[in-house]
Amino acid sequence: MSQIEKAQAEYEGFCQQFESVIISTVNAEGVPNASYTPFVMDDAKNIYIYVSGLSTHTKNIYANPHVCVLFIEDESQTNQIFARRRLSFDCTATLIERESETWKLVVEQFHGRFGEIIEVLRGLADFRIFQLTPSEGRFVIGFGAAYQITGDRLHQLAQVTG
Repeated sequence: MSQIEKAQAEYEGFCQQFESVIISTVNAEGVPNASYTPFVMDDAKNIYIYVSGLSTHTKNIYANPHVCVLFIEDESQTNQIFARRRLSFDCTATLIERESETWKLVVEQFHGRFGEIIEVLRGLADFRIFQLTPSEGRFVIGFGAAYQITGDRLHQLAQVTG
């Protein structure tokens, strides 16, 4: 198996080991904020987040829908702290209308993944679901092993060189 084939195989299953994702947002004044949130993901790599309208990152998404997400290997699992395996996507956030068919499907996915807490969140009027649609990404699996992610379904890896 070639290096690119190994990277591709690792990329395909990388997100499945995570229940939450680190998100980076920017407010209207350009001030960044980093946070995290549980998520579900569909086959097209759209990431759905169920967040409080009171949170800084939600307010930022309303001001600027460009979001970067990061999945990163746990420090306790890495062989080299300077080369943690990580996957990032540049995304655009779109609000899913409450009680729409898409919203109901996504809530069911959250319930299946996270359990009864979702019923509590469903009853809180300030909680909303955003779809984060990735436009491109980067997958790093070690020194000299960084890959740009492209393609209509974000399935193609190309090694970053130079």
